[in-house]
Amino acid sequence: MYEEYSDFFKKALNLQIDPYPYQTRLALNPWPHMIDVPTGIGKTAAAILAWLYKRYRKDISTPRRLIYCLPLRGLVEQTINNTRYWIDNLIVNGVIEKEQAPKIYTLMGGRIEKDWDCYPEDDAFIVGTQDQLLSRALNRGYCMSRFRWPVDFGLLNNDCLWIMDEIQLMGPGLSTTTQLEAFRRTMGTSSPCHSIWMSATLQSEWLGTVDFRQYLDTVIQESLSEEDLAQEAVLKRTRAVKQLYKARCDALYSNNVASLILDKHKHGTKTLVVVNTVKRAQEVYLKIDQLLHKKMVKPEVSLVHSRYRPSERQKALNLFLQQPGESGSICIATQVVEAGLDMSAHTLITDLAPWASLVQRFGRCNRYGEFENAQIYWLDIMPNGKGRPSPYEADELGEGADQLAQLEGLDVCPNNLPAATRMSESLHVLRKKDIMDLFDTTPDLAGMDIDISRFIREPGEYDVKAFWRNISKDMNPLPGENAPVREELCGVPMSDLKEWDYWIWDHIEKRWIRPIVLSPGMEVMLRHQDGGYNATSGWTGNKKDIPNVLDIAVSSNEGDEDDPWVTTSWQTLIEHTDKVVEKTHELLAKIDIGEFFEQELLIAARWHDAGKTHKVFRQAMVDDSSKVDIAVFWAKTSKKKITYSRRGFRHELASALALLENNHSDLSAYLAAAHHGKVRMSIRSLPHELRPSSGSIRFARGIWNGDPLPEASLGGGETLPKTCLNLSYMDIGESEKGASWLMRMLALRDSPTIGIFRLAYLEALLRCSDWKASKAGDHVE
Repeated sequence: MYEEYSDFFKKALNLQIDPYPYQTRLALNPWPHMIDVPTGIGKTAAAILAWLYKRYRKDISTPRRLIYCLPLRGLVEQTINNTRYWIDNLIVNGVIEKEQAPKIYTLMGGRIEKDWDCYPEDDAFIVGTQDQLLSRALNRGYCMSRFRWPVDFGLLNNDCLWIMDEIQLMGPGLSTTTQLEAFRRTMGTSSPCHSIWMSATLQSEWLGTVDFRQYLDTVIQESLSEEDLAQEAVLKRTRAVKQLYKARCDALYSNNVASLILDKHKHGTKTLVVVNTVKRAQEVYLKIDQLLHKKMVKPEVSLVHSRYRPSERQKALNLFLQQPGESGSICIATQVVEAGLDMSAHTLITDLAPWASLVQRFGRCNRYGEFENAQIYWLDIMPNGKGRPSPYEADELGEGADQLAQLEGLDVCPNNLPAATRMSESLHVLRKKDIMDLFDTTPDLAGMDIDISRFIREPGEYDVKAFWRNISKDMNPLPGENAPVREELCGVPMSDLKEWDYWIWDHIEKRWIRPIVLSPGMEVMLRHQDGGYNATSGWTGNKKDIPNVLDIAVSSNEGDEDDPWVTTSWQTLIEHTDKVVEKTHELLAKIDIGEFFEQELLIAARWHDAGKTHKVFRQAMVDDSSKVDIAVFWAKTSKKKITYSRRGFRHELASALALLENNHSDLSAYLAAAHHGKVRMSIRSLPHELRPSSGSIRFARGIWNGDPLPEASLGGGETLPKTCLNLSYMDIGESEKGASWLMRMLALRDSPTIGIFRLAYLEALLRCSDWKASKAGDHVE
């Protein structure tokens, strides 16, 4: 017998508090597309607990993965901690079994859970920033192996409930989410996806992008009802008094702003200062510190923004959120506080911003109605050369200034605030051609990838993840210099590194290189002697600020391989293939993809490693080994490193060609080819490959035209016949074998019954089965 939602809600919060009526509606009714609820009235709890309840009730219309997308890092940890607390309470209170509880994963710069995509059959709560989540949904995942891009692309566009929170801060990311939702509807998915956009300042017109506009008439919106508004707690928050005033100072100069802050601060209370850029926040913080330097009794001053290493950011955030002491506290912050940070200040001082952002900032003052004389001051800075308050445009600020002028001297409680009607339009909108092109992960002939940053952030907001290592001046890092771990990484604007020495890891050459260009999300190594970072202020770009090199256990370099679990035991081809088929059956018992796709997936699972019978692979497996029978076809080895006699050899290409030569479908051939993410839409040779002695022989990825595969058992009663591999599929257009590989793959991509989302999902399922089979290797020598 299932719990009633009210009981479920109370047990999750471990409090005897009834849910608001709108929270109950979310849990019991079909999912809406918009949640428009004032700040401080439980939107996050409403959405997450409703999903947990529906999955608990085995509601088949609710996807098994909840993707909680936030524009900034500020709320990620808080959301994770709250969700973990709610799930733990449900377990302790006997509502759900521990084994059935959803897994919780974090995806944000500096903290990437590496194995969330290995379990597509499990319920999962995945929370992260729009940079990490949208880059993966666009098949160009930041901070991850390029060879795993398609797995995350498949899993984030099938069987997911996407919740976009605080959408007024998303910039181009907002239109990207609406376009992706439109494409999933028109192109089809293997399992349903649904998108929900949330904000205290939401307008349906903001979702009206070129391809989603046709669905606006069917959009369902959830807002506070009369019953909600009559609740005592809601009344207290929506009527929380806060008087608005224009600050009387020259806001261009940080020393004037610092003096104003100290003048308006009340002892024993918290004063929140929200400015528009990291640099301005740092300047104001330093000026306040200077003014307080000689005072015996002074408030605690904290600084929070997005450009810290994780440990130092957590220290700053803890100081930021703690209760004020006798002298009170002053908190300097950027827009990170707009993304739902759960705090309440007695006094708020804010830069001029777009009206939607100002409404969010106002919500951090007297949030719960606990103060009687709360005050808000706004700093008037319009764009005028030196004073340009990036990242906003003049017309965005103009709307904010107009609203503030009309409300000056008045109470700006939530009930008195006019709706935000304007949202800046994105210059770059994701179109169908873009998403189709992004499905192919092959770099162009110059080694470059399609740049997706314009679909995620405004140009001035592009970041890389920097870390510092002790490297001698005029020296390059050695190949053995390991990749960074989460604790080392700090967000740094790409534009700040123009004059710096930096390196990235080359996953093909297996060494640190100086990149021709930087791309958002790259992990970039800097010399610690070159400076740029201060533990208190974060990234400053000042070369006099020398960061400490963190003494932590480092990891091996990411991005070399696609397999998250590297087997260290021998497995025969039959053992491994049987195990992959077994794992695929286990997945299909929990995931319904339809009979046709099930059969194609099982064929690909049986044949995916047929190419390991190739002589180049067999020689590499048993070279210099006396422990195993060299006559046996091996799939996995205990050797730590495998070196092929033909550089760049890919057994999965041989598997795909064998499937085609033995009259199997293009779909099963694609899935076999793609199961390491290195051979997908095209077949082409690489510059560093060993070439056949005869210049007329086709070659690609270590396969030479005419290479034989011997007869071999693939397990399950399936036999690979003796097969001659034919690379005429490389030809453009028609070949002696009919349509080329590219033509066949484009036909799959463009098929109305298959398409990019289903194709990537099938690809992900096979690869997850292969990973699990590799992990489960148990051959005894």
